[in-house]
Amino acid sequence: MATSSSKDKEVYQKSLQGLEKATFAGGCFWCMQPPYDKLKGVVSTRVGYTGGHKKNPTYEEVSSGTTGHAEAVEIMYDPARTGYNELLDIFWQSIDPTTLNKQFADNGTQYRTVIFYHNEEQKRLAIASKKSLERSGKFSKPVMTEIVQATEFYQAEEYHQKYYVKSPIRYDLYKAGSGRESFLKKIWGETAQSRSEKSSSEPEKVTGEYVKPSRDELKKKLTQFQYKVTQEEDTEKAFDNEYWDNHRDGIYVDIVNSEPLFSSTDKFDSGTGWPSFSRPIDPDNIIERKDRGVFMERTEVRSKRGDSHLGHVFDDGPKTTGLRYCMNSAALRFIPKEDLEKEGYGEYKKLFEKKQQ
Repeated sequence: MATSSSKDKEVYQKSLQGLEKATFAGGCFWCMQPPYDKLKGVVSTRVGYTGGHKKNPTYEEVSSGTTGHAEAVEIMYDPARTGYNELLDIFWQSIDPTTLNKQFADNGTQYRTVIFYHNEEQKRLAIASKKSLERSGKFSKPVMTEIVQATEFYQAEEYHQKYYVKSPIRYDLYKAGSGRESFLKKIWGETAQSRSEKSSSEPEKVTGEYVKPSRDELKKKLTQFQYKVTQEEDTEKAFDNEYWDNHRDGIYVDIVNSEPLFSSTDKFDSGTGWPSFSRPIDPDNIIERKDRGVFMERTEVRSKRGDSHLGHVFDDGPKTTGLRYCMNSAALRFIPKEDLEKEGYGEYKKLFEKKQQ
């Protein structure tokens, strides 16, 4: 008698019948998944690690450069609806093929560019595509991208999957800050990648300018109370919320779109029972507006891009700023210092390096 897991595997294998697999490494895999997700004929994608020697590597191990793996995207597609050549076109228009062990701001063997072919036809098409690119004159330097036979693919941790959906603001900031976006626009103009991303009908997947999800989408994403606080300006109880007494090092981000808001380095015990901060992590990430809804005038604090109600700011804070940003825990998500790098907030590690000095 087949077990439940074996039945699930059988169902999965049947769902793949008639599909083909493609695997590409193009630097940070966060940026390689979006252009394929909305391509006609692509059934599924996942990001992970391949081309190395260690079984089931972790992100930290791959990042150390000791496993030999590259960050990659694996694509399951219907060859009757899209061809391998189209996947190759998107690949070339998503990378800088002239560098070795480097993609834009990212350095290391894990960021090398590779076409991992799964059969001889893919190998033939990949070689022909590479030669065509070399003859095109798009690049003044040699094309360094490798073409090698595919090996076992290890799926990356869940927080990396569809990162552009889970953390759209962080994804956009990373993509723009890495230099990838400006480089590709200069070489290709409107690339296949940008066209594919623009074709998305789901608001959370739109890159560039963040589009706030609909109410129905937010209700699915948030708990009932998180929704009431962030969207209906409710207030949680003092001394009965998640972060009022949190003393760990890390940063606090918008529960809706992961926009960075506050740091534990600016958190203090205000005695009010709510998490309180002397300043935002970046003033550009919040907006303040007058609130006259409780028979008194207060200053409401909202996240700038996510438009989430966070709490209020008062002028009875510590001497450093004189301000007290009194926030609702339900509007925030805490990211510990040790997880900043893997969740894409590596630039904020310096806040805690200063603290240790």
